[in-house]
Amino acid sequence: QVQLVESGGGLVQAGGSLRLSCAASGRTFSRYAMGWFRQAPGKEREFVAAISYYGESTADTDSMKGRFTISRDNAKNTVYLQMNSLKPEDTAVYYCAANPSGIVRGKGNAYWGRGTQVTVSS
Repeated sequence: QVQLVESGGGLVQAGGSLRLSCAASGRTFSRYAMGWFRQAPGKEREFVAAISYYGESTADTDSMKGRFTISRDNAKNTVYLQMNSLKPEDTAVYYCAANPSGIVRGKGNAYWGRGTQVTVSS
C-alpha cells in the first residue's frame, strides 16, 4: 500500500515559481512511476507530467513543456514538480499519482494524493 501527500502549493503572482513535492509512504516492492495531474475549477483533470523510476520523463509539449519540470528522489520516495513562469490559467488543484506500470492519462493509476491548491494571480 502506498500513501501520497502533496505539499508546496500556494498563492503566487503571474511569472512566479513554485515547487510542489509529493512524498510517498508505505512499503512497496515495486519501482513505481509517478506523475502530476491538475484540475481547474469546473474542468476535467488533466495530465501534467510523469517520470519513471529511472528518471525518464514526459510533459505537455504545448503549454507546460519548458515551464514545468518533473524530478524524483528515489532515496526519499519523493517526486517534485518545478513550475516556472506561472500563468493564471495554471490555477488548479495539483494531484500526485503513482502507478507500477507507468503513469496513464485516465483514472487507472493505482494511487492518488489528496491534492494541493495552486493559485496564480494576474
